[in-house]
Amino acid sequence: MALSRSQKAIQITELKDKMSKASSVIFTQYLGLTVADITKLRSALRKEHAEMQVAKKSLIQLAAKEAKVPEIKDEMLPGGIACIFSMKEPTSGASVAFTFGKTHPPIKLIGGIFSGKILSQTEANDLATIPSKQILLATFASMCMSPLVSFASACGSPLTGFARLLSEIAKNKAEAVPVSTETVAAAPEIAAPAAAPTV
Repeated sequence: MALSRSQKAIQITELKDKMSKASSVIFTQYLGLTVADITKLRSALRKEHAEMQVAKKSLIQLAAKEAKVPEIKDEMLPGGIACIFSMKEPTSGASVAFTFGKTHPPIKLIGGIFSGKILSQTEANDLATIPSKQILLATFASMCMSPLVSFASACGSPLTGFARLLSEIAKNKAEAVPVSTETVAAAPEIAAPAAAPTV
């Protein structure tokens, strides 16, 4: 059923607002999914603070123009298109759709918008496979904590080992020799450089 002019205007406004607020937008093909599949995908996206909206190519292009996004050419949006908006992590929506597509072939990432730039199909799929910020931070924390874990294991329980480690650090700081006022006073004075002769 064709949309009325007012319905098109409402959808353009919705798309523009979401494009402006989202940390990334992914364009994906979806034709061939069942209603149950689409419901399942929408649910998975919501859990990751992302959402999907189906729209006509012309409306997506108009919304992008109003959102001050670079031009989205016709060849970038072949067939039926859904926009996936990631509202927090830029990779979240792309990652969910990419994973969903492994078991649901109709889902294919074909492009997107990230950091004010248009993404190609390859770049959209690359974005989908980047680990999330939480995973990267957890990995980094694990790498940083591994020496502490080894030390704690050698000392018995992890809590006991960590307490001993803190005690050793405090002890080493206390044993550091402070610079006395006499040492500072006895230090030879450094003469100021002579002023350059005036010509």
